[in-house]
Amino acid sequence: MKNFFDKRNLILIVFLFLHFCGKNDTNFKNKKIKAQKYLVYKDFPSKYVTPRNVEIWLPSNYDDISAFPVLYMFDGQNIFHGKKGWINNQYSHGWQVDETLDSLINIGIIPPLIVVGVFNTGIKRFYEYMPAKPKTDIKKRILMADKSVRDGYQKHGITSDDFLKFLVTELKPYIDKHYKTKKGRSDSYLGGASMGGLISAYAICEYPNIFGGAACFSTHWPALDGVFIKYLKNNLPNPETHKIYFDFGTIGLDSLYEPFQKKVDSLMIRKGYKNGGNWLTRKFEGEDHNENFWRKRFHFPIKFFFQDKE
Repeated sequence: MKNFFDKRNLILIVFLFLHFCGKNDTNFKNKKIKAQKYLVYKDFPSKYVTPRNVEIWLPSNYDDISAFPVLYMFDGQNIFHGKKGWINNQYSHGWQVDETLDSLINIGIIPPLIVVGVFNTGIKRFYEYMPAKPKTDIKKRILMADKSVRDGYQKHGITSDDFLKFLVTELKPYIDKHYKTKKGRSDSYLGGASMGGLISAYAICEYPNIFGGAACFSTHWPALDGVFIKYLKNNLPNPETHKIYFDFGTIGLDSLYEPFQKKVDSLMIRKGYKNGGNWLTRKFEGEDHNENFWRKRFHFPIKFFFQDKE
């Protein structure tokens, strides 16, 4: 770990000027962090999961404010300036969440925040993002799945619990230690699309004392025949202290989601969530399952989470 953050492994993508002093993790806390930049940590280490890149976006007024809320987003290689999306590598430009946030911050609609993009690891993505509970039902569904899923399960297992341990016990503590973050639940948020939406929902249920909000775009509820919805029945977080956003389109893969989302919405109501208050579900006619549409919709949960925060 000591040599991980040396100059060979730390890639800095700078929009203004940045200057670092020191070559290893022991000196990292003393480095001057200047405004408006992207930082990519190559192969962030973990004892729980495969090392992966982590990209951090800091707002332009980072130097002027004492602490910021943090949004952790999955499939991190696509959320800023990614050249290609995840479906057959055919969608360009990524989510461009930095541009949306810059606009909302500059006109005063939301307060400035930090975004941490957690990259996926390709072939293991499904197994890291597929919720591991309810365990018995998951195993039954795996046995009934097609051969590629069964073979992948035999090779990788369902590792979302380990992935969340990485997020909660390794990555978040590092971010909180080395950046000017507001560390509490009410200032720690999650976001992702498709399987990234599924792991966002799982994370806020498994760690309700750590995360206060989850933005789940085009949530892939049909994974393993929708087995995760059964888990939600008894594990949704307290509506008095949490906010959750869901959405879906009507074209392509998204056309499968509405029946599942209606079941989830019923569970939200039963738990005590109020649509438009601490929970929001939105349907987008004519929208498909890719970054082009998630980019257009990103501002909805961001305003839902942050518009009233100081």
